[in-house]
Amino acid sequence: MGFHAMPSVVLWKEMSFPIKICVVCEEEFELKPDKPGFANRCPKCSVPEMDAPSGKTRRDADELKSSREANAARRQAIKDLLYSKK
Repeated sequence: MGFHAMPSVVLWKEMSFPIKICVVCEEEFELKPDKPGFANRCPKCSVPEMDAPSGKTRRDADELKSSREANAARRQAIKDLLYSKK
């Protein structure tokens, strides 16, 4: 008696991408790995609007100084909370 191994056959199916529904236009789309934009929006709805202003605005010296002072105060308060011994 001998043991004869049967050759295994593995069939690989190509996996499809998950089907999602866009939260804006409610159309179905495939969520692909390199899709730009949001994961819950279709490629058409993920395109940034050109009318929207960019996030960067110019600030004058007074605004910069006050924000720097506020950030320094925040950092100091966090240090005091983290490293105070009670």
